Amino acid sequence: MRLIVPIPEYCIACGSALQQQIPEGEDRLRGVCPDCGEIHYRNPKVVVGTLIESEDQVLLCRRAIEPAEGLWTPPAGFLEMGESMAAGAARETMEEACADVEIVRPFARIDLTRIGQVHQMFLARLNDPGIGAGTESLEVKWFPWDQVPWSELAFPVVEWVMRLRMEDLDTDQHRIHHGCLHWLEVGSPMSLESYDLSDLQSLSLIP
Repeated sequence: MRLIVPIPEYCIACGSALQQQIPEGEDRLRGVCPDCGEIHYRNPKVVVGTLIESEDQVLLCRRAIEPAEGLWTPPAGFLEMGESMAAGAARETMEEACADVEIVRPFARIDLTRIGQVHQMFLARLNDPGIGAGTESLEVKWFPWDQVPWSELAFPVVEWVMRLRMEDLDTDQHRIHHGCLHWLEVGSPMSLESYDLSDLQSLSLIP
């Protein structure tokens, strides 16, 4: 599988051009500085977000930025240094949907190995009924689950997480999910149909 994560070119310690080599005791190429010896690692980034529900509806944001500008997604974004996943999800929800939420529990963790990301989604409820479009959202809207705009969702991982949630609601199950989106290297990487979804574990909880 070919990763599409950018390779660092210059040393963060001294600014010299990096050389790609396998450091002693390791098994893969790293960016190594020939001048100061600094080794540069590429590690996955963590995306955190919330599924907020109220009276059989789910809250979605229409993105105001690329990628996927104009498409719908639950509020989510990159985890910042120094915060927990739950705190990061609540912060992103406030930033994108102007919504003050209480994190209920983890719902799904999805690995996106092709782009070096891990997505952690939480179930959440509003502490206050007020919502609004943040700077990265064109609008924020409640959708009944049977009216979710599936063809206008921003990313395959969003569609998979939301379909897992709808399945749990339809079957009255309380589960935590962990899966990996394996791109089949055919078709569009923006279509869920282009992924192998067989790597999924679902743990039932006592309600």
